[in-house]
Amino acid sequence: MNQPTDILIIRHGQTAWNQLKRLQGHSDIPLNEKGRLQAVTLAGILRDEPLDAIFSSDLQRAYQTAHEIARMHHLPVLADKMFRERCYGACEGMRDEEIRDAYPQSYAAWYAADPDHFFPDGERKTESPRQFHHRALNAIKHAATRYAGKRIAIVTHFGVIETAYRTACGIPLGTRCKMPVLNTSINRFRWHDGTLQLLQWGEASHLEEAKKPPVDYYQHY
Repeated sequence: MNQPTDILIIRHGQTAWNQLKRLQGHSDIPLNEKGRLQAVTLAGILRDEPLDAIFSSDLQRAYQTAHEIARMHHLPVLADKMFRERCYGACEGMRDEEIRDAYPQSYAAWYAADPDHFFPDGERKTESPRQFHHRALNAIKHAATRYAGKRIAIVTHFGVIETAYRTACGIPLGTRCKMPVLNTSINRFRWHDGTLQLLQWGEASHLEEAKKPPVDYYQHY
């Protein structure tokens, strides 16, 4: 029997596009001032957390966040493009209402959670939710099996975290998955015998946002 891997899956710090509610996807947007402070604060919270490896999306908003944690633990950041957010093609950089007006059919499919819908290609080829789900889950599986019996952190994006949550909770593709995912919130999972288990969701005591009334965070920002 394989040893379980404990996994902290963490969302990156805030960016200017998060603040403006613009769809980011593969667009490589850095942390803003608040995001950098969030990352430093997060690293302090995790200072005494035993970690054997720190993985990150290769996009700078995730990598910058991971770097602060890695610096505290004297570990390298293992950057991997497989942990990127879903690619949204021509819709990256747009707000909800702009997508609705420019691409009404895509907007409707998005909110209907159509698992085989593709946004229009822009500079990059888009992914369907089904393709993205398999890509993100395989990335988590690969990291977990590589460090079997260890504790690892993965700093990534809303969509990858949603994939982990959906998988652990048995929520099928094609169903809306609605849960809060604050910037730099910590979500604890365990990978064991090919199964992902949710241990603890949404640790965010280090964030001012966590003290405010809840809002709808079902957005891929």
